Amino acid sequence: MSLLSTNAVTKNFGGLVAVNKFDFDLPKQKIASIIGPNGAGKTTFFNCITGFYQIDDGEIIFDGERVNGLSTDKITRKGIARTYQNIRLFPAMTAIENILVGYTPHYHTYWVEAIVHTRRIKEEEARASEEATRLLNFVGLHGLGDQLSRNLPYGAQRRLEIARALASKPKLLLLDEPTAGMNPHESAELTDFIRNLRDELGITILLIEHDMRVVMDISEQISVMDFGTKIAEGNPIEIQRNPRVIEAYLGRGAAAGLELQGATA
Repeated sequence: MSLLSTNAVTKNFGGLVAVNKFDFDLPKQKIASIIGPNGAGKTTFFNCITGFYQIDDGEIIFDGERVNGLSTDKITRKGIARTYQNIRLFPAMTAIENILVGYTPHYHTYWVEAIVHTRRIKEEEARASEEATRLLNFVGLHGLGDQLSRNLPYGAQRRLEIARALASKPKLLLLDEPTAGMNPHESAELTDFIRNLRDELGITILLIEHDMRVVMDISEQISVMDFGTKIAEGNPIEIQRNPRVIEAYLGRGAAAGLELQGATA
């Protein structure tokens, strides 16, 4: 059963069509990737899913409900969370405090209760703190809760950003280039961690990623965008052999050469 479906989603910026009638279907508890050259529309598509951009045409269905037109906070409460290509932690806040920000959609007390610090707000804060500590440990940052996020190593900051996203209790986690800036060893560790997110928490995961080793290793489904349009979709082997994908990345000469090799094989 699909968790996320988009039908002919279109997003324009003036005369530029950033996402062009994009159809997409993501089954529950799968790991999928969207790839494509720079400027292909991948992050714009993420922004449409999360409500940061309102689409100009089409429909976005999440867990059986239409979500296009909803505000970003309402979409988060529905169960969609994301990270960003450029880390967006609060640098002057501790690791635990950053995670608590992600827990915000699940507070049920009112601002008046926070001011007078009622017993109910104390209980809720205790639950949130306990959950934040659990997530900190889950992402491998045990004992670093009091560290300012800006003082953490780069890989730890990436994991902390994922922990903050997990605090909102998502059904779908969108990861925008999670291994950007990492060396091969760090990328391999994070790839294993992302797979564990799906296996242990049952979360559906959609990545934008430029590291093809990561994409081919972790993805069960790959969609390829070019100039806002989906040009291919399939499993890793199908994508690696697709001439349109090779053309988008390497140019027409490489695609023609592949077709010629296939014809003479």
